[in-house]
Amino acid sequence: MSRLVLLPRHLLTIHRHAQIAYPEECCGVLVGRALRGREGVFVERVLSVPNGHADDRGRRFSIEPETLLAAQKEARRVGLEIVGYYHSHPDHPARPSEHDREHAWPGLSYLIVSINGGEVAETRSWRLAEDRSSFEEEGMDHRAPVTAASFRAAV
Repeated sequence: MSRLVLLPRHLLTIHRHAQIAYPEECCGVLVGRALRGREGVFVERVLSVPNGHADDRGRRFSIEPETLLAAQKEARRVGLEIVGYYHSHPDHPARPSEHDREHAWPGLSYLIVSINGGEVAETRSWRLAEDRSSFEEEGMDHRAPVTAASFRAAV
């Protein structure tokens, strides 16, 4: 099973972004690197970006191409890569929608925050199957602080 590893402060950043954006969806980019054996990813940076969706931001999000390009350049500049994305589901479960599946890519993590009435209800991470038919939930590790030594051992 794949897993998404991120620091507690990264999860806090994502949760705050979801609360501030409520009742609209928020979105962002997860930057990091693959764990040894490629069984998951370690997030080193969270880039909160504006929701560029023109209509219905309460049910949809999009990241503008120039914003995504800037995130890719920043990741490469520091020797990292885009490992996934996050977004919120206002007043809906933290499960991918059909719209999410249609716009996702295999090999990346998709962290979804369910936010009900402005409060975080649940956070889950998903990966799209290689055949693009469905999402599979991936494990999340965000409770224990990650030290430089434990990170070097993992990657």
